[in-house]
Amino acid sequence: MQIDGFRGRLITAGHSEYDTARAVWNGAVDRHPRLIARCGDTADAAAAVRFAREHDLEIAVRGGGHNVAGTAVCDDGIVIDLSAMRGVSVDPAGRRARVQGGALWGDVDRATQAHGLATTGGIVSHTGVAGLTLGGGLGFLMRGHGLAVDNLLEAEVVTAEGGIVRASADEHPDLFWALRGGGGNFGVVTSFRFALHPVGPAVLAGPVFWAAEETTEVLRFYRDFAARAPDELGSVVRLGTVPPLPAVPEHLHGRPAVAVACCHSGTVEAGERAVRALRRFGRPLVDLLAPTPYAAFQGALDDTVRHGWHYHWKATDLAGLSDDAITVIAEHACAARSPRSYAAVFHLGGAVARVPRDATAYAGRDVAHHIVIDAAWLPEESGRVAAAETAWARRFLRALRPHAAGGVYVNFLDSDDGAGRVREAYGDGTYRRLAEVKAKYDPDNAFHHNKNIPPG
Repeated sequence: MQIDGFRGRLITAGHSEYDTARAVWNGAVDRHPRLIARCGDTADAAAAVRFAREHDLEIAVRGGGHNVAGTAVCDDGIVIDLSAMRGVSVDPAGRRARVQGGALWGDVDRATQAHGLATTGGIVSHTGVAGLTLGGGLGFLMRGHGLAVDNLLEAEVVTAEGGIVRASADEHPDLFWALRGGGGNFGVVTSFRFALHPVGPAVLAGPVFWAAEETTEVLRFYRDFAARAPDELGSVVRLGTVPPLPAVPEHLHGRPAVAVACCHSGTVEAGERAVRALRRFGRPLVDLLAPTPYAAFQGALDDTVRHGWHYHWKATDLAGLSDDAITVIAEHACAARSPRSYAAVFHLGGAVARVPRDATAYAGRDVAHHIVIDAAWLPEESGRVAAAETAWARRFLRALRPHAAGGVYVNFLDSDDGAGRVREAYGDGTYRRLAEVKAKYDPDNAFHHNKNIPPG
């Protein structure tokens, strides 16, 4: 099989690399594409899109392949695979970085931290830049420097017709607006240009763990602590078990616990002042807050969410951490059977909230917290354990519904979250505007293997 103008690698069933190439982060996703087109550059991606359209093939686009719904791979279609396109070039004087569409956040952090710079990226280093950014882009730096989309200056996009355009505030501004939160609905983004900020290389960062029995008290304290936190302090609450991190005493591994992980993007001294009350609260099981290289901290949780494990996610937005919401979280968080399952609460506000709601397609500007319920189990546990973990996540979400803020972060939606939840992620006004942009740039909905927004 050949594709005109394509100089990358074509992988089909029977190829020695086929099973590896079709595997994505979520091992529960098992799809068999007809063709995997591993691109070397933007011209390859454009050629692959044109080929797919000419042959009426289902299209999936793979960046990091990290989305829980497995949208990076399809059955009996073509995967436009950017995973070989991981280049990152940094302009330290201009504080800019150009990042290819297959790069991972670890690639970005390593390149930018060589110059003492960073931009908001995910909290796991093997997350793909493209998927995280196009959905909004949460990370520890967001309260100080905005979401990933708030730092996006420009994108190179292969359109549904196989053309190549540049989207920015000055070129195709409607497309640029939609790309900043609207997901992969509008084209194949082959490169991004980000604004960078002075960060590190040493930051005050790490988690503090308390026993699960103290979850209610910890969350009530955290509610007030987070509300007073400076913008430089990013934090995520993790509820589950203590992961087997090298710095954690072995006797604590697997113990049910609640943790608050922090990263202060300013000086270490300012960070120590910002977390002093947190470290003194209650009776921590272990305190791992310490000066650490920013890039190392960004990869510290990588082994707790490994490639090939099976995952099922449920999520919602929270207006705040009311006493009733805290009660629900405390009752459900540690009820999972698998030690790999957990829930995570992301604290927003700060720079995220100061961006006007209609400036980008990301719709959660006035949300206090995103919560995601991550059911996880090993591939060999795909029977009773899988059913139990999936049921746990769904029960947890149902219990949170009365305390939800009427939205959800689109990157947290799983494969069984339908069109109604996609609309919920944006709200009616933003959804309608996205559908109009979709109708302009992809009227045939060629890019629908995603959190789809049909043309409107």
